[in-house]
Amino acid sequence: MYQQYSIADTFGIQAPSSMKVEGFVPAGQNTYVPAQKPYVFRKDHLRDVLAFLGAANGDGLYLSGPTGSGKTSLLEQVAARLHWGVHSVTGHGRLELNDLLGQYMLVDGGAMKWIDGPLTLAVRLGHVLLINEIDAIDPAELIGLNEIVEGKPLTIPQTGDVITPHPKFRLVATGNSAGSGDQSGLYQGVLRQNLAFLDRFRLMEVGYPEPEDEMKLLADVVPTMPETVRESMIKVANQIRKVFIGGADGGGMLSVTDLARVSQTDS
Repeated sequence: MYQQYSIADTFGIQAPSSMKVEGFVPAGQNTYVPAQKPYVFRKDHLRDVLAFLGAANGDGLYLSGPTGSGKTSLLEQVAARLHWGVHSVTGHGRLELNDLLGQYMLVDGGAMKWIDGPLTLAVRLGHVLLINEIDAIDPAELIGLNEIVEGKPLTIPQTGDVITPHPKFRLVATGNSAGSGDQSGLYQGVLRQNLAFLDRFRLMEVGYPEPEDEMKLLADVVPTMPETVRESMIKVANQIRKVFIGGADGGGMLSVTDLARVSQTDS
């Protein structure tokens, strides 16, 4: 069910051949495993994500950073190479804990059948529950995740089932803030999160990639593109990002970063 993967070969970075990480054995068409795409891994980010996947120790992982920095794609592309299933949910103000647990649905014959939600499936199968834009969710709803993050059994009130989490279950969240609200004014709808909930997460900052990383990625994705064109694209993208982010005295002058997605895809 599990196998060891060489970090150097699997993620295309320089690392000793003895360094390996545990993942799942490839199992044909697994719709929960993200599609593998060209990606340039940044060593520090990869190290922290692999450390979390290897041993969560009762923690969740919170990836924080500006829009377009590649928070979602980082987790998805690590999981893709380890054949680790991912259940993605996009947070919003009306999302409730019951949406993550599941619901009764009408099936053939008129009977009602319980259908597992993304959280329940991830807990049962040992997959990653990825909650994007978690800072847009009502903090009162997220408190219901406290015990499951710590590895305690998941109770389904509607059915009475008590599910012991699979040892490979992981909870990962992404957000444009670090859970303390939006200080820049760029992200409408961002909510301040409960400190007891945030205390259960390892916080990881994901900024925009370095120009050399973007050059490498563009060379892999569009090898026929002239190097001068790639350099110009990245230069413009970074100028836009700089204006978008702004400085220490507040947010930038742009509310969108269309070219901020030159390198990585972020939800």
